[in-house]
Formats: sequence, C-alpha cells, structure tokens
Amino acid sequence: MRDRSRWLTLGSALCALALVTGCSRFFGPQTEATATDGLPSVGVLVADGAHWCTASVVDSPGRNVIATAGHCVMNVDEDGRVEDLTEQDLAFAPGFRGSGEGDAPYGMWRVKGAHLDDRWKHQADDRADFAFLTLEPDDRGRDVQDVVGASVPQWDSGFDRDVVVYGYPDSEHNPGNRQISCRTRTERDEEEPFMLTFTCGGFWTGTSGSPFLTDFGGPGRPGRVIAVLSGGETDDVSTAVLFTDATRKVYEAAVAAG
Repeated sequence: MRDRSRWLTLGSALCALALVTGCSRFFGPQTEATATDGLPSVGVLVADGAHWCTASVVDSPGRNVIATAGHCVMNVDEDGRVEDLTEQDLAFAPGFRGSGEGDAPYGMWRVKGAHLDDRWKHQADDRADFAFLTLEPDDRGRDVQDVVGASVPQWDSGFDRDVVVYGYPDSEHNPGNRQISCRTRTERDEEEPFMLTFTCGGFWTGTSGSPFLTDFGGPGRPGRVIAVLSGGETDDVSTAVLFTDATRKVYEAAVAAG
C-alpha cells in the first residue's frame, strides 16, 4: 500500500511551486471554495458599520483605484428605482476579517469617486456591470496600493483561462468574514456569450466584485485581473463580464480623475 500522506505532502509542494500558473494543471479545478488567510489587496465595501460586496486594488499611476461590480455602487431594483450607494460615506477595507463589524487590519480608505459605464448607469446593461472607484489617502497619508499591492488589469484576455477568484460571502454563510478563494477555469457562458462563467461552490451574495486573477503567484504577485464577478443563479455557478476596451475606458476615466 502506498503512503498517502507522502503523496499529499508532495502535492502541496507542487502546488506551491505552481502558484504562478495555478495548481489546476496538476489536480484540476476546485469544486468548492475554501477559506483563506486572505489576499491583502482584496477587501470589502463598507458604509455605516455594514459591509457588502467585494472589491480589489488594481494597478494605477495614482495607486488609488479599486475594481468592483457596477451593481455594488449603483443598483436598479425590480421597479426601476436607482439606488446610488456612492451617496453614502463609502469606504474600502482591504484584508477585512472577523465576526460582527469585523476588523480592517490594513486600515480604511474612503471612496472619493465612482466611475461606471453609461450602459450600466442608464440601462443596467449586464455587459457593463463593472466599476472603478478612486480612494482618498488613509489617515496616515498612505495610498492603498502602497500598503496592500495591486493586480494589473488586462483588457484583451480570452475566455478560457485558469484563474484564482477571491471574495467575501455574506455573514450568513461566512460568520467569521473570512476571504474565500477558488482555483478554477473559466469559459464563455453559452447563454450570455459576452460573459465568463465558472463552477465552484461557496460564492454567495457578497462575492459580487470578486477579482478573477490570472498568472497568480501569491500575495506578493497577485497577477492580472481579467474580470470581476457580477452574477450567478446559484452559489456554485458564477458569471462575470470579461474586461475589454470598453472597461479600459472606464478605468482610464478613474485614473484621470485621480
């Protein structure tokens, strides 16, 4: 009989060596997300002591831009009423953790501007469910990217990619407010061919805005972000709009606003 523990140890070592491209080439995609110590550049949006939605820092000249889903900052309900969450005192808490109101181990950064595609603002078009927010320096004068790092946005990715997705499920499914992650593979959505989809359980409400990271190499090398999670009918099938030139224009508007 083979020593199973020996092979598990070897498998863990191979995964560590393979982080740059993901472990899926060795063991295949995960079917269920797992709790993790967290990627520092990924966090939650916070207002009035409550948090919702996931966001992540993206590389920018001003070192102060985060990406999330459009509906996380401007939502249209079933009756057509627009809820503009940017009118609140909105902040970003990277590396958020802990039960209840939780803890922000790296600090908090106030949102000073939100940039969305006109298709989302006026039509709630699923093709444009993304947003880029600019942040003020924290109370110590630091820009967020200097503290927690950033992933690099990619505007020309294909649909079939090995990715790692990080996010924060709501407190009902995640009372400790821990980040979850899933190593998976994306593909084009058959029903909405402009979107990516992947299958991995655990992506409940709250994970909207989760970054899809390619060429991931751990906290010091978060790789490139090709999309942010925007929907899904169940917790185990999620969708996202692939970043394109249209996404880049919104990002560039955020960068120009500073």
